[in-house]
Amino acid sequence: MTSPSPDRAVLRRELLAARRTFAASPAFAAAQAALDAPLRDLLAQLEPELLGVYWPLPGEFNPGALPYARALPFARREPAQMNFRRWDGEPPAAQDECGIATAGGAVAVPDVVLVPCVGFTREGFRLGYGGGYFDRFLAAHPGVTTVGLAWSGSEARFEVQAHDLPLTLILTERELIAP
Repeated sequence: MTSPSPDRAVLRRELLAARRTFAASPAFAAAQAALDAPLRDLLAQLEPELLGVYWPLPGEFNPGALPYARALPFARREPAQMNFRRWDGEPPAAQDECGIATAGGAVAVPDVVLVPCVGFTREGFRLGYGGGYFDRFLAAHPGVTTVGLAWSGSEARFEVQAHDLPLTLILTERELIAP
């Protein structure tokens, strides 16, 4: 008999605490390097016209400078929504309504989006920070290719909710998962 999946809020806290510990360890830099090359290879295959990236929060994979036109997310609290704004690659001077660094460029819809994952399942579902911003964006743009970026240690079991959409691919420092 399998045990029930933990409450999503509890699981999120546990995964974020584990990520903080991991980010403070010597293994973190090696994992960052191990994920970078496969990401670049994958993007070379996908050939995005406009790549949606994210400004990394502590412990997240930092996609760094990539040789593509890029856009950063901009989240609004009321109504809760997210779009992407073209980004020139310079350190962002603006913050969105959630306090995350963002770009001030024109609103655009990327054809490939890198999605940070607090947790993930083998079936391609993502546990994020709980605001539903990426879920809303992806529901409004079903043709976008989504690549979840996660640390292998953040694989988890959680109950999938009605609004959850599977990612196209998930890439960790150890493997590419194609649900």
